[in-house]
Amino acid sequence: MPLTLASVADLAGLPFDTLIDVRSPAEYAEDHLPGAINLPALSDDERARVGTIYKQRSPFEARRIGAALVARNVAGHLDGPLADKAGGWRPLVYCWRGGQRSGSVAIILSQVGWRAETLAGGYRSWRRLVVALLQDRPVPAPVVVLDGNTGTAKTEVLAALGRRGVQVIDLEGLANHRGSLFGHRAGGQPAQKWFESRLAVALAALDPGRPVVVEAESSRIGSVEVPKSLWAAMRAAPRVRIAAPVAARADYLARAYGDLTEDAARLSAVIARLAPLHAAEVIAGWQALARDGRFAELAEDLMARHYDPRYARHRARMDPVREEVVMAERLDAAAIEALAGDVAAAVERLAGA
Repeated sequence: MPLTLASVADLAGLPFDTLIDVRSPAEYAEDHLPGAINLPALSDDERARVGTIYKQRSPFEARRIGAALVARNVAGHLDGPLADKAGGWRPLVYCWRGGQRSGSVAIILSQVGWRAETLAGGYRSWRRLVVALLQDRPVPAPVVVLDGNTGTAKTEVLAALGRRGVQVIDLEGLANHRGSLFGHRAGGQPAQKWFESRLAVALAALDPGRPVVVEAESSRIGSVEVPKSLWAAMRAAPRVRIAAPVAARADYLARAYGDLTEDAARLSAVIARLAPLHAAEVIAGWQALARDGRFAELAEDLMARHYDPRYARHRARMDPVREEVVMAERLDAAAIEALAGDVAAAVERLAGA
């Protein structure tokens, strides 16, 4: 019998050695069960070809051609990624809806002697669980938001909190984006559905008896959206706000965005995207600072003219919440570790209030 997942949390306890997504590479790239590898039964082109034959010519012919293609592709997997699997290996195989692709692959693997099983409902059953968790249910642990103006090292403090055993969810890490116009990271952003799958796993693993800290974000992080249940919880959550001198923040940003400052063309292009929001002479001044390598000065002026006013307007629109302010005079590595201790104490006070 196909295995049924009753919740997102069930994924962590599955008794299988490998999760195998046999959908096409494009389907897998958009989203998949976290931890699954992609061994396609059909390539993207093959899937499109079989689908066209099914609709325009004959379902029987499409199944015959599809079966031949699947058999050849599985043979390649057996000679390649699966060649070293021992006799006791146990895979869970899934496709779009738990039908022909996963069933065909599982039969072949079972005939080899492996204990292959399929997922009831396929990927669609997983997606329904993710949507239900993110859209229809409250966050399973009390949320505390880590706030602070640009350059207050919130992301590094969040990581330091995690090392101290505090429950955290790194939204920017999941989104692979630093949450601003300057926030692009190598590798680009995940598709919305893949972001949501990973976030759902993180939420399902939370201990409901302890607070979870998330960094203050807007409802969008780059190109991905924060799901509505988490966004609602963040808006209503108590906050720990880091405050630091402008000079310390500017020095921190110049270090933290080294990947951007080392790419002059990319930095210039990002600054140019601010043109609709600021006077031409302001943009020209920022471009000059960038060309001259005066990155701390550039960061300080960007904060003064652009980011700090935007943060102030955003906070003014938020519902009133309980807040503790934690001061940081410096933002070097040692200071950030010490700051994380102060933030952790504030989180406990707010969560217990």
